[in-house]
Amino acid sequence: MRIVSWNVNGLRAVAKKGFTDWLKAERADIVGLQETRVPVSDVPSDLAKLEGFHTHFVAAQKAGYSGVGLYTRRPFDNVETTLGLKKFDDEGRYQIARFGRLIVVNAYFPNGSGQERDNSRVPYKLAFKKRIHKLLEDEKKKGTPIIVMGDWNTAPRDIDIARPKENAKTSGFLPEERQEMERWYNTGWVDSFRHFHPEAKDRYSWWSQRFGVREKNVGWRIDLALVSPGAIPYLRHADIHHDVRGSDHCPISLELDDGVVG
Repeated sequence: MRIVSWNVNGLRAVAKKGFTDWLKAERADIVGLQETRVPVSDVPSDLAKLEGFHTHFVAAQKAGYSGVGLYTRRPFDNVETTLGLKKFDDEGRYQIARFGRLIVVNAYFPNGSGQERDNSRVPYKLAFKKRIHKLLEDEKKKGTPIIVMGDWNTAPRDIDIARPKENAKTSGFLPEERQEMERWYNTGWVDSFRHFHPEAKDRYSWWSQRFGVREKNVGWRIDLALVSPGAIPYLRHADIHHDVRGSDHCPISLELDDGVVG
């Protein structure tokens, strides 16, 4: 089973850059998109109903903001979209889909930067992550295989960012943000990419759109797929696909044995 996550920075925008060709060629069973930025009713028909795929979209109340989507070759048993708190649900950042025993969370985690380019949204960002962590805890303890994938908007450790010292006070690499990531790790969640590539350097998934930044690979690894202890026995591979263009992020992937669905 191949699972892919990609922050597309606008579904309609990436559709003009070969998205459907990429999707068909990718041969993934499950694809989770973040920052789709389109109301559900406005998803173009050729994207909403794509041959060979089951689809599901969630949008923010604010037009042109946030949003997540799923494309799956394997039908999902059900998809939930609420975290039980209006302040989170209004931003359309969350899908939790079940495929047999397997639970897949597709999330666009908030950025901690406020409108004034300060760090005023960090408390909201941390509360969002803690809410998801809490809601998944019972299933994790049962041994359920779970994947939490998406744009986490946090580079967990120094190895995951090109310029750690220069960004020590920037949201996405603040001590309290990284501490929350460590809490996930310390409670049994495993970063699928680091599971296979523990020392890999210069492997990033997001680059500033300033001229030349991506070419110089001055990036951040903020797109992650964390897996529960129950999913580890089925995990076979994980990677980052730097060569895929169309967004300021690139896709990440992981592969699991088909037995994960039960």
